[in-house]
Amino acid sequence: MSNNYIEVLKKRRSIYGLGKGVSLNDEAVVSLIKEAVKESPSSFNSQTSRVVVLFNESHDKLWTIAEDALKKIVPEDSFGPTLEKLNSFRAAHGTVLFFEDTDVVKSLQEQFALYADNFPIWSEQATGIAQHSVWTALAQENIGASLQHYNPLIDDAVKAEWDIPASWSLRAQLPFGSIVAPAGEKEYMDDAARFRVFN
Repeated sequence: MSNNYIEVLKKRRSIYGLGKGVSLNDEAVVSLIKEAVKESPSSFNSQTSRVVVLFNESHDKLWTIAEDALKKIVPEDSFGPTLEKLNSFRAAHGTVLFFEDTDVVKSLQEQFALYADNFPIWSEQATGIAQHSVWTALAQENIGASLQHYNPLIDDAVKAEWDIPASWSLRAQLPFGSIVAPAGEKEYMDDAARFRVFN
């Protein structure tokens, strides 16, 4: 069976060999990211996802922040692989920072007390969908990316550097760029272990 959406999903892979020569200009990249997030669903149409896009010096600064934070917890004699990984993200064209607005979540908890315990869960689902939407939209333009999670290690420094509202909780970082090296072969577990169908 052929399905265009499935084919696009197959293009979305974790790409670690990233470069700066992307197919779109920065304005078009930002527009694409905005549309992908705006069209991503959220519970009660709460639209809790927030996004910051970093280019040029700001992009480099993020990975310097991560490096400085990691130097405090990774032994110096084994820091080489960590630095190599961070440098691969620095080599990318830009980074998308994904946040969730906890003020919106708290407001929903107050408005709909019956579902209060679920709103933080639904917020995590919303950011996951937004992340996937952006990642897939970039892949459709032949822009590679990989999803990273250096939060909460870098949270305070990120908020200070870019004057991020206190209620925005950092959930993920998506470095993106031209595809310098393709993703490896993807392995799939047996369908019988994942799916069940009943009539």
